[in-house]
Amino acid sequence: MSTDVTSDAHGDPVSGAPAPASTEAGQPPVNGKMSRESVTVIVTLLVATFVVILNETIMNVALQRLMTDLRVDAPTVQWLATGFMLTMAVVIPTTGFILQRLTTRASFMLAMGLFSGGTLLAALAPGFVVLLLARIVQAGGTAIMLPLLMTTILTLVPMSRRGAVMGNVSIAISVAPAMGPTVSGIILDHFSWRFMFVFVLPVALAALAIGAKYLTNVGERGKTTLDITSVVLTVPAFGGLVYGLSQIGGANAGVVPVIALAVGVVCLALFVFRQIRLQKSDSPLLDLRAFNFRMFTVSTLLMVVAMMALFGGVILLPLYLQNTLHLQPMETGLALLPGGLAMGLLGPVIGRIFDKVGPLPLTVSGSVLMVLTLWQFSRLDESSALGWVIALHVALSLGLALLFTPAFTTGLNPLPPHLYSHGSAIMSTAQQVSGAAGTALLVSIFAVVSASSGLVAGMQAAFLAATIIAIAAVVLGAMMRRTEGAGHGGH
Repeated sequence: MSTDVTSDAHGDPVSGAPAPASTEAGQPPVNGKMSRESVTVIVTLLVATFVVILNETIMNVALQRLMTDLRVDAPTVQWLATGFMLTMAVVIPTTGFILQRLTTRASFMLAMGLFSGGTLLAALAPGFVVLLLARIVQAGGTAIMLPLLMTTILTLVPMSRRGAVMGNVSIAISVAPAMGPTVSGIILDHFSWRFMFVFVLPVALAALAIGAKYLTNVGERGKTTLDITSVVLTVPAFGGLVYGLSQIGGANAGVVPVIALAVGVVCLALFVFRQIRLQKSDSPLLDLRAFNFRMFTVSTLLMVVAMMALFGGVILLPLYLQNTLHLQPMETGLALLPGGLAMGLLGPVIGRIFDKVGPLPLTVSGSVLMVLTLWQFSRLDESSALGWVIALHVALSLGLALLFTPAFTTGLNPLPPHLYSHGSAIMSTAQQVSGAAGTALLVSIFAVVSASSGLVAGMQAAFLAATIIAIAAVVLGAMMRRTEGAGHGGH
């Protein structure tokens, strides 16, 4: 894991940088074909990632039931979602270190062990405190899975097929969140809230058993040391940012989220300075030299803008469907399902197109489509047809699908192997923080305008703000260029 790559003025790899040998263990094969063992490893990780991301959104519809059953108020029950997101934000920055020090197999067993244990504890939880603890344990496992999947794909998949395989990843990160509310709605119509975890547990245990039997180690282990100061700083830095952003838009937010946000910004600055200092001795917790690669930086910014639009829409659309069109929670989940399915099922197709034409046609068309659909969302009112809303959501999902696969693949392609895990962790952290930021901003706009002009006006104003944010994605999408692997003289 000591590969060095020199960079030009733009931070891109230059010719003469040592290329990773394609025939060594843990490197993609030069003939473009993957071994059966490699396919088994990636499929196992994909299934596990699908399960843990499905679990992330399965609670959203159940909060009202949990308030009644556990005798807690709305601000308290919200901690089941906030606590999960906070844990993710704190753990993900450490995954660069975890994935370098542990083998693929050990990382997977740790992630799925934590997730399965947390799921069992949640199913048996006697009260709110234990359920919150269970969600935190689950989040610890979830935080490791997506960077592990990304790092493994970069290690095993030849450059010519990365787009297609990354397209399959979009099934996990798009279909799973869309299915979560629908699955939980069906379960809650017939069973206790505990069955949400009873439903997930056998699948998680099956993935754990399959991984224990078939998963092989890929790549090389690094010799980085854990910097305790950096770990301590991640808690107020990323935790403060996500908590402050997620709470600042609430009706009774007060001054606490603002303080948390300020502390988060200060600690994030200290964390960045600490990493830059540690990079001189090759021992950062999160190696920020990934940003030396221009396409990684552009792709990460594109992901940030897309996630702000996506998370804001995920929050606002259910509010509109339930409060304005008066749909039931179950009907709301079903109305949003086609969009999520479209995004995930189109992912592999878009991935194959990406391998042939590169990112530019996809990111430009996707970002333009995202702007147009968000603008149409800002024009919805009490008389809008449900069919039109569903069609717009499917169109928005298509736009996001055209962005996600090219952004992930183009951003991570040029990184040298020793930065795979760090690049994946940076992108995943950016997703968490930008998702919280998008939600906070759009919900705040919705709340302020709704208070004075009504729910429909609030929803229209929030979606108009999302449209303006999305224009930045058009600019970033136009900057995307095809990238090659480190040492190939990539652009």
